[in-house]
Amino acid sequence: MSDFRDSDPGGGHTATDVITYIGVPLAVLGVLPILYNTAVTLAALSRIKRMLRHSRLTALTRSDVVNRIIEVELPRYAVRPMDRFTDRAEYWSLSSHPSSIPGGSWTTFNWRTNVIGLNTQRVEYADQLRQPQVEVEFDQLICYLLDLGAVPDAHGWRMLRGSGLWTPVGCTLMTSPDGGEKALSIAPLDGSDGHLSLVVNWAGGWTRRSWGDLPPYWVKLPPPPQVEASEGEEGQEKAAAGETTEEGEERRDSISEAPAPEHGSCSSLHKTSTETSRPRTQPQKSCLSSIPITCQISTEGIITALRQETQLTSTINLDSLPIDHIRVRSSSSSGAWFASAATAYGTTSQTILWSYKIPDDILTFSRKETVPCGVLVLLNVVEQSATPEWATTYHDSGADLDRFTARMREQRAAMAAEAKLPPAQKAQAVMERVRRENEQRIQDMKDKHRLQTARQETRLLEALQSPKWDTKLVAEHNLTWLKNNSNSSSSSSSKEKLAANMDMKEVVGTLLYRMVLDSQFAVKLCDMLDLWKNWAENGGMRKSDLSRIQEEQVMWAYATLLVAMIKDSTGLAEGTLALDLQECLRVWRNVRLG
Repeated sequence: MSDFRDSDPGGGHTATDVITYIGVPLAVLGVLPILYNTAVTLAALSRIKRMLRHSRLTALTRSDVVNRIIEVELPRYAVRPMDRFTDRAEYWSLSSHPSSIPGGSWTTFNWRTNVIGLNTQRVEYADQLRQPQVEVEFDQLICYLLDLGAVPDAHGWRMLRGSGLWTPVGCTLMTSPDGGEKALSIAPLDGSDGHLSLVVNWAGGWTRRSWGDLPPYWVKLPPPPQVEASEGEEGQEKAAAGETTEEGEERRDSISEAPAPEHGSCSSLHKTSTETSRPRTQPQKSCLSSIPITCQISTEGIITALRQETQLTSTINLDSLPIDHIRVRSSSSSGAWFASAATAYGTTSQTILWSYKIPDDILTFSRKETVPCGVLVLLNVVEQSATPEWATTYHDSGADLDRFTARMREQRAAMAAEAKLPPAQKAQAVMERVRRENEQRIQDMKDKHRLQTARQETRLLEALQSPKWDTKLVAEHNLTWLKNNSNSSSSSSSKEKLAANMDMKEVVGTLLYRMVLDSQFAVKLCDMLDLWKNWAENGGMRKSDLSRIQEEQVMWAYATLLVAMIKDSTGLAEGTLALDLQECLRVWRNVRLG
């Protein structure tokens, strides 16, 4: 060192100075990237934590400041809508803290959540963070949006049914009630694991429905109208009421001691001391028979049937009516017939039951022309003049006149011959002529009866082979026949009486109402529908089928109304949309919503 200093006596720079001036800046330059990565990582981590805190998300975060990597571990959820009745406030309102993180559009609503796993993301910037999509049953999601007032987009559902996962991103499935905004659309498939990926959008002002409206997949069945009873029926009812008066008085004290229910038996959906009030059931039965029934129809048929007066407020099992006789089963067709008719009854241009798909064989049967018009004439439902010519016309007046003229000539000739005979022979001839005329008269009656029987048989065969009418036309004539029959004095059953101003849909609603409450009526009606469907699929009506109809003509008239209602539901403009939506719900059971 001394040599170095001595060699540069005039300069002021030493080796230490050189190292200080050059090495330190170089060392600082080498540390700056680490410091920069640390600062950027900590800033991004702080922003991510702020986003998570604002979105009310619980997450585990880890950071690598050297490599500028942040790990975020977020839970994955399976969600379902809140209960419409028990969680009414949350069901109809939006979330107070929706997530602003991409992929969290589902947080717009309040959900019932269940953690099903963890999702780990490695990001460098806060903008790269994505909230994991949630799993939700497609059917429940669509039902919830329909209940809020969303409107299905026919074009979007058609594309989804045809293209599946290749449906373009952004394709609209549901729109806002005014149709101006997207409510549900296709999202990118990132992280969807092969499931259908969707994104939801909703604003508070879009909700047009409330808890008082009938939910989707539910149908309201009206009770039969109250028809005034005749004097004889009123007397029978009074006599029956008088028989139970004493028994009712004996129980009056015990009933008065029981606490009064909060609501009347006609307005409450909950059961209220039905056992104690049973001896006084005559006014209560009429009260219960005037309460509508609401039925929930799912993809599997009827699920629940409840009595309700004005608004549906509960689904508690205590309120449920017994519906085992109309559930869809492979051993019985009653469930399929009821679900099909209820779906058709609840299907209008404004409200469509999307969930249940009417079986193809029932749809095909309802569209066929299967009822010969001649049979309607034989059943006195239609006048023969209103049908096309189908029966043979006989003209017997000329032959009868010729036969009568010939017999008169023979009688006059015999009487003239008798006048020329002696008295004893004349009396014998008169007796012989009278005997002969009586035998001829008896033989004519036998021949006429034999001819009438043959012609009736021929008429019956011609009626079975007569031109077939459309189901809707048959139902209209049967509805008129039912009204005329119910208003006639021969109609003794009050259950079969119809108001004169009821249309076909109103009558079908009352039939479905009776099917829910009366299992025997449901079985008889579905047996008649099966009989009709069988002859339609096996070559047409036979004599045995006609005999069965003549025995139970009222039940067959009811069956024609149900089939006509099913046929009408397939002709709506929304029929294609309903099929597309049902098929998509069948294919995509669970979807990813983000």
